[in-house]
Amino acid sequence: MSKVKGRKKSKIQLLHQYYAYTGFYKFLIDSTKKAVPPILFLVAVLWIFNNYIYNINDGLEIVTASFSRFAILLIFFLSETLLGLIPPEIFIAWSKKTADPILNLVLLASLSYLGGIISYFIGKAILKIRSVKDYFENKMVKHLKNTTKWGGFLIAVGALLPIPFSITCLAGGMIKYPLKGVLLFGTLRFVRFAIYGFVIFNIVS
Repeated sequence: MSKVKGRKKSKIQLLHQYYAYTGFYKFLIDSTKKAVPPILFLVAVLWIFNNYIYNINDGLEIVTASFSRFAILLIFFLSETLLGLIPPEIFIAWSKKTADPILNLVLLASLSYLGGIISYFIGKAILKIRSVKDYFENKMVKHLKNTTKWGGFLIAVGALLPIPFSITCLAGGMIKYPLKGVLLFGTLRFVRFAIYGFVIFNIVS
């Protein structure tokens, strides 16, 4: 009597089952739902501010005239390396007012990507300092746990959604997530800048 063997699941099916079981899909959907309102809110605030409070174009003209491109890009790079302290949208709006808006947008995306990679190595270095390691593990325990479970997908979420990319990369370094995964999924940062650039470029004249 022959035995009927069950069909062996493919790697994709097993991966899908794992992510479904660990709750990644729910996390991704919830994160997307949380990301949409801030984007719409940002667009509405920019439109209201620009039309009724202060002309953004005038302000950007002053910034462009007062600071060199190098100084602005340096400030942005430091911000993107140190936990994303300044919203990237401000710099995207600045790039629209420059002589080479597309080039500067690409530079911003590249610096943001590079800042995330540096944050990754900072995360790895933090592990060598016991007190700092304990502090970050206590403050970011949920984020670290999710990064451990979902790895590259969470890096991708950090690259695409309004979550500080540097924090995600920092956590990736702290849990020793493979660098090649960060380099690969981090490229989605360019997609985010392209989307935000399209929206903001149509608001700023």
